[in-house]
Amino acid sequence: MSSEVLIIGGGIIGFTLARELRLRGVRDVILLERGTPGLESSWAAAGMLGPQAEADKYDSFFRLCCESRDMYPQFVEDLLAETGIDAELDQTGTLSLAFSERDSQKLRERFECQRGIGLPVEHLSAEEARRREPFMSPDVRDALFFLNDWQVENRKLIAALRRSAEIRGVKIVENTQIDRLNVEDGRVTGAESLDQRFQADQTILTTGAWTSLIKMGVADMPFSVEPVRGQIAVIKTAKRLFQSVIYSPRGYLVPRLDGRILAGSTSERVGYDSSTTDSAVAALRAMSNEIAPTTSGLPTIDNWSGLRPFAFDGLPIIGHLDAIDGLTIATAHYRNGILLAPITARCIANSLLNGISPAPAYSPDRFKLRSVVSGI
Repeated sequence: MSSEVLIIGGGIIGFTLARELRLRGVRDVILLERGTPGLESSWAAAGMLGPQAEADKYDSFFRLCCESRDMYPQFVEDLLAETGIDAELDQTGTLSLAFSERDSQKLRERFECQRGIGLPVEHLSAEEARRREPFMSPDVRDALFFLNDWQVENRKLIAALRRSAEIRGVKIVENTQIDRLNVEDGRVTGAESLDQRFQADQTILTTGAWTSLIKMGVADMPFSVEPVRGQIAVIKTAKRLFQSVIYSPRGYLVPRLDGRILAGSTSERVGYDSSTTDSAVAALRAMSNEIAPTTSGLPTIDNWSGLRPFAFDGLPIIGHLDAIDGLTIATAHYRNGILLAPITARCIANSLLNGISPAPAYSPDRFKLRSVVSGI
């Protein structure tokens, strides 16, 4: 089976990229997925689009995250027009809470930094925060409100992206595990599964936490992507208790339109074990109760886990390897896969079609430089 572009990995990055390439005129795109498309980390995510609420640094990566977030209103609107599927972009904002003097100090520092660079952010007293969200704990000392940090229903977003791919003629191949890329004379020419060979002018890896398991010919990938398990517990309410996404120093609550509250999330280095644990659910419920004691009597109706793809420096891997032609990498988005999907697709499409390389900070070749510097 041959194509112009072969995308290996059927999560949100792969589907968004397939759509972007078809929109830009690439006629022949195949998307491969080792299982059912969209049912790995993209399905397990909470759908938060909150770079300001999560920022520790205000660098080029932060700006990339904000730029991708700002693409979402048009992105979701276009998908709704194409497919009839509403990804439920919720623009009611995000609250970040303080429960101690140390928490308050961190919020004040974040407020001053973000206000200083012109970002929209409000500092709220405890009374102002509770007026905004009456069900939150009386122990809240103060809060920040981020008007432009949002959420999206990631499972509906995946459904819309798959439907868009089908409408636009992307060939989707499910339950096909790729173990090896074919390399000839320094160029990737496609990939192989156990029983099928795929040829392509360009091959793109959007394989998330499984990227390092794929061989490049007979060699290992020249970088490592580690799986980090994140677990979420789901609380059921009779009505929507909260309007905004709510962060605390120990986790977050994401209120869905259907009355569910997603409580997340753990961060566990347990290899490729994607099982769920009672201890994680208990910890997430304790976090939820700290934010809003009214949730303590509500039932946990579901829980799940996903494997986030993590590179050593926490940055995504977006770009080409200098020594190998015909291969592009788009992986290691860690906690930001949903957030960064639109900008990643644009960067990769610009690279393939216009010769505009992604920023060197995200290049897979940065790992080679680390090896030289550290003597690895």
